[in-house]
Amino acid sequence: MITGMRHHSVSVQTHLLFQSAMLTFKVTPLPFAHDNYIWLIDNGRHAALVDPGEAMPALVALKKNSLTPAAIVLTHHHGDHTGGVREIVAHYPDTPVYGPAKDNIASVDHPVGDGDKIFIDPLGLELQLIGVAAHTRGHVAYLGHGMLFCGDALFSAGCGRIFEGTPSDLELALNRLARLNDATKVYCAHEYTLANLAFARAAEPENAARDRYAAHCEALRRQDEPTLPSTIAIERAINPFLRTDVENVIDSVTAHCGIRPANMLACLAALRAWKDVFQGCFNPRPCPGDKSA
Repeated sequence: MITGMRHHSVSVQTHLLFQSAMLTFKVTPLPFAHDNYIWLIDNGRHAALVDPGEAMPALVALKKNSLTPAAIVLTHHHGDHTGGVREIVAHYPDTPVYGPAKDNIASVDHPVGDGDKIFIDPLGLELQLIGVAAHTRGHVAYLGHGMLFCGDALFSAGCGRIFEGTPSDLELALNRLARLNDATKVYCAHEYTLANLAFARAAEPENAARDRYAAHCEALRRQDEPTLPSTIAIERAINPFLRTDVENVIDSVTAHCGIRPANMLACLAALRAWKDVFQGCFNPRPCPGDKSA
């Protein structure tokens, strides 16, 4: 995606306990529906909830772990990311709700946008806002303490469908995320990794790092473990949407479309259109209903 970017070989690791300076955060995925995750960030006393599309998983986790919510953080307006907010706030009325101003979410009382910073004081958690419009016109990602909560903008081995933006918007959004530090942990909102890896294999047949990562992710899913978080380094190495400057990806797009893309934007647009209709899947689990991917 970025001209001149080195594509790294990577080792695969998953860490859910993150230390930043003197702060320690536990980041826990709360699965719901078919493939969604709410991300629960806590310090043992207080918690932030990222994209609570349903209330019950969040309420159960808060009660079970004796946690008080310090904030709800939303990346975009889709119901599977916002649907639980009202019920959670009904149980915890003082909880601030942060979300993108451009998405006009009724439950948001702290509208935010690109370049803003929020500080969730009980957690000591500071998050910077990155505008990543394309999936929705106001979609934002939250970056802080080496963690990226990116909703449906970037998935492991994939990216979100373009619903309210353009391919140019998507290119800008992915470039912004791809430039982040290699070690940044990527907490996206859906377990789409295996389906995305199937497409990545079609888009770039020869990629040893991707094949190693796929084997790792398949093993995790056989044990019903999440494949997330990923890292920016992993995504640069295996995600075709971040690799539109790679000759093998360009060749695959050319073979699929019958015409060589004129530039990286054209390659990205063709990749996204191809992924929209792609039906392949890795075994051993069936493809999810990946309407957002």
